[in-house]
Amino acid sequence: MKNLIKMTSLGLASLAFAACTTTGNVEKNAAGGAAAGAAVGAGIGAISGDVKTGEAAIAGAVVGGVVGALRGNKKDQQINGGTVQRPTLDKSTKYYDDQTNRYYYYEKGTSRTFYENYELRSQN
Repeated sequence: MKNLIKMTSLGLASLAFAACTTTGNVEKNAAGGAAAGAAVGAGIGAISGDVKTGEAAIAGAVVGGVVGALRGNKKDQQINGGTVQRPTLDKSTKYYDDQTNRYYYYEKGTSRTFYENYELRSQN
């Protein structure tokens, strides 16, 4: 029971840190990966009996966090054309997307569109 409380606390702390992010993908995926890795590690540790559940959860959280961060970084690079810089949006005119009920802008020099929070809308 102690381990379950520890793991739940670790997962909630990871989610709290992810909520504080402004860029998005790297932090969100790292936190999600850490939480999932901790759960899987704890499960493997409990089933195998060779490793303490807490130690297995910590190892799983580390591996999951690293894999999640790498995945989020890759996603950011795909969105931003291979860079981690935010796109340069033409904010002189904003457009409204009726399907999502959100405003969007065109990126300068391309035909890609992004929502106000720099989330990719279309890759034309």
